Amino acid sequence: MSDDIDKSSGDDPTVARHLLRQLEAVIFHSEHQVTGEVGAQRVPAWKRDTEGEPRWQVSLGVVAAIALQVTLPGEVLIRPRWVLPAVAVSLLVTLIVANPRRINRESPVLRAASMALIAVISLSNAWSAGRLVTDLVRGDATADAAELLLTGGAIWLTNVIAFGLWYWELDRGGPVGRAHGRQPHPDFLFVQMQNPELARPDWEPTFVDYLYLSFTNAAAFSPTDVLPLSRWAKLTMLVQSAVSLTTVALVVARAVNTLR
Repeated sequence: MSDDIDKSSGDDPTVARHLLRQLEAVIFHSEHQVTGEVGAQRVPAWKRDTEGEPRWQVSLGVVAAIALQVTLPGEVLIRPRWVLPAVAVSLLVTLIVANPRRINRESPVLRAASMALIAVISLSNAWSAGRLVTDLVRGDATADAAELLLTGGAIWLTNVIAFGLWYWELDRGGPVGRAHGRQPHPDFLFVQMQNPELARPDWEPTFVDYLYLSFTNAAAFSPTDVLPLSRWAKLTMLVQSAVSLTTVALVVARAVNTLR
């Protein structure tokens, strides 16, 4: 390549070397833009603009939460029992149609619809948990141990999904905000953020990561390998742990008492 440049520049080696250095600089800059590198340091995907996470993960989680709520006994559901599931399904279908493959489209309406969907699931599950706890405290629950454990387990799992959805929707401005890398300071600190050499260059948190965070917090009643940094994240995890602890303690205690 340098021989060609020498000939095209009138056999002037100084000009040829200068042109070659400019060409190498352009190629270097282009390659680093594609790979997300600045200087000699690679910029992790969660800090830069990306194509957004797949829609199917969170959609599957929402469908699972709705299915769990539909299977609950009528005594702990809001009447009529089909109203809130129907609203949740309608909102989910709207979000899928508007943004089917990747969650990267900016729209205040879609963001509001997503938060309304999570609120509907949370409200329905909170009602069911409240009714179950009230019946257990008053001694009005007439279900046998197996039915009681299944009901409590379905409410607990729905609670895990609901809080996972809240963490996913609120962390660093939500999935769209994270896709565009606007907020450099995370609300939740994942291991891959602390040690980027342990993750792929294209790693960024998706709904599965927030679902795992929610499950471990509900099971251990405390943070595990994901640390809450902002105050709202700490308070939300506190509320989830308290709800989970109350539900599990009362359901298990009553089930053991029934078995005796």
